[in-house]
Amino acid sequence: MSEQKLTILAIGGHVGDAELTAGGVLASHSLKGDRIVTLALTAGERGVPAGQDMAEYREQKVNEAKQFAEMLGGESIVFDIPDGELQNNEEMRMRVCDVIRDVRPNIIITHFKNSMHKDHMTTHLIVNDARFFAGLASFKREKPAFFASKLYYAENWEDAVDYKPYVYVDFNQEAYDLWVAAVSKHWFVTNSKSFPFLEYYKHLVRVRGIEARKEYAETFMVPEETMRVLRPEL
Repeated sequence: MSEQKLTILAIGGHVGDAELTAGGVLASHSLKGDRIVTLALTAGERGVPAGQDMAEYREQKVNEAKQFAEMLGGESIVFDIPDGELQNNEEMRMRVCDVIRDVRPNIIITHFKNSMHKDHMTTHLIVNDARFFAGLASFKREKPAFFASKLYYAENWEDAVDYKPYVYVDFNQEAYDLWVAAVSKHWFVTNSKSFPFLEYYKHLVRVRGIEARKEYAETFMVPEETMRVLRPEL
């Protein structure tokens, strides 16, 4: 009997968030034949390069998300919410709920609860509620109810306060190379003057891999209510 394929939905506040923080694991799963879907609640267009039109940069960011997802054999979704104006309201929770019901992911990855960035914290809150609503049949929507059984919070340098690695997921050189090639399609990853994103995350996955006694790894937190280890004996 063939192993069941997984669907992973990675949700970021901006295009590039999920791709940077969980991209190695996403690449690894894609190489195993699993389905990868990314959702950005905003495009992240306020990081526009000097001299470039913000509307044009937004379009560029949407295309960068598409390129990344397609290199992993997956698909991307970018909401039309202005960067920096994301609100944790009923409309947004239901929009994400509808995506979850449509994609039907086994696994959701999103931001940790604390961040220096408002959109990241807001995304965390939206996704947690949307996952709950998506699983309740009493919330009547276009698609039937679906509960994503696993929820992870990715390690992000902007979401570092109180973050403690709980789950280490390792991946090999092939997945690493695919991730680096795909994430490098994002302009800010390789060209930002404010932070060396690619250098930082390439070093981070190696450090986490060493900690796990593996080649490369990315770490995740889980909802606090699921932080338990069950054993029949010590």
